[in-house]
Amino acid sequence: MLLLIKYTLLYGIVLMLVALGGMFSEHSGIINIALEGIMVIGGVAGVLTLTMLPASLPSWLIVVIAVVVAALAGVIYSLLLAFASINLKADQTIGGTALNLLATAVAVVIAKNFSDSGSAKLNYSNKPFLFSIGKLELSIFVPLGIILLIISYIVLYKTRFGLRLRACGEHPQAADSVGINVYKMRYAGVMISGALGAIGGLAYIVPPVQTWNFEVGVAGAGFLAMAVMIFGQWKPFNICGAAMFFAVFKSLANIADSTFLAQFHWSSNIYNMMPFIASMIILAFTSKNSMAPKAEGIPYDKGSR
Repeated sequence: MLLLIKYTLLYGIVLMLVALGGMFSEHSGIINIALEGIMVIGGVAGVLTLTMLPASLPSWLIVVIAVVVAALAGVIYSLLLAFASINLKADQTIGGTALNLLATAVAVVIAKNFSDSGSAKLNYSNKPFLFSIGKLELSIFVPLGIILLIISYIVLYKTRFGLRLRACGEHPQAADSVGINVYKMRYAGVMISGALGAIGGLAYIVPPVQTWNFEVGVAGAGFLAMAVMIFGQWKPFNICGAAMFFAVFKSLANIADSTFLAQFHWSSNIYNMMPFIASMIILAFTSKNSMAPKAEGIPYDKGSR
């Protein structure tokens, strides 16, 4: 049971953080298909930071620096999507897909350049990111994720910024008519998405293992986070619940050998497929009732009404 809780929280927080990022972007009116790529960029930036920082630094400072660097890398990378979607009015789905492909290629080149073996694998220490409560070992991203979840809810529903952001995703022309700069709000939404997605990428890569091969990227976690966002109806606490639900399926691959599931003698690949299968089944039945922002994916033209 402790293992199930450990891995559910580990993967659930990752999916939640990335889905929250997608939520901010889509509430502003921009579909962020590039979450997968943003996770990879955040992961490689954070891991490189870990390999370069001296081990003599306090653990909390190592964590803070790695998280901040990952978030900044995600913000910078997400600006490519923002510029293409907002200024160039490019197709957001195609732009996001291109950034996903580019991110893995960039990460592999960077990783090979800094790897001692010449491969795309980087070694690092994950000890600063882990702590224990009794016999339960947890990642520092668990409390951080809870804090960011609460902040996301407050920002989205209790501040003027959140109201304006949601207005730009629902009816940008009406928002513009009352003096809201739709372009700036959409840039802000995408940049927040980049920061949260990159932190999610770091949370996915670092805590579970001490070496990562960037040729595999983040193995579809960004796309699964998009399913979490849709299943969670673009609402923070619903997204948290959906993330934990999918994380239970993801956790089965890690605990199968040490539980009653071992008697089935199934490959771990079957368990790794379960969250994606579950997402397709659930979305097939629930997508008709989704409450997506009405103007998402539609380039805003200031001259149109």
